[in-house]
Amino acid sequence: MRFLNCCLALFCLVLSVPSFADSNRVQQVEQFVAAFNDHNAERMAQYVTEDVQWLSVNGDKITIETSGKENLVAAMSGYFKSCPSCQSQLEDFTVLGSRVSVVEEASWRRNGELRSQKSLTVYEFSNNLIHRVYYFPAE
Repeated sequence: MRFLNCCLALFCLVLSVPSFADSNRVQQVEQFVAAFNDHNAERMAQYVTEDVQWLSVNGDKITIETSGKENLVAAMSGYFKSCPSCQSQLEDFTVLGSRVSVVEEASWRRNGELRSQKSLTVYEFSNNLIHRVYYFPAE
């Protein structure tokens, strides 16, 4: 009986511990956003596929904001120039297969006043790199 209890406890522990792939994907999203917070588009590019897509989802419309690694770097470089105070914080990660969903709180300064908003972002992975970013509007 004692052996059975130990096996059951070990089984429950294994089920509750995220897999290596899951924790690796979460870490890559964290590093991608850390590069964003450093306003380093080139470093962001290290975490994405060559044919990465950044998609905005708004109701029944999906807009491709940028497609391809080079275009992502160019778009983010321009964005950082237009918003030098922009930052993002991550919370509430969920990993499901090749996707990581996270609540992102964006913050920035406008006329000296700190502003922020929360949105849902889903990162889709392919070959251990971010392949698509689905960005849902702030609620």
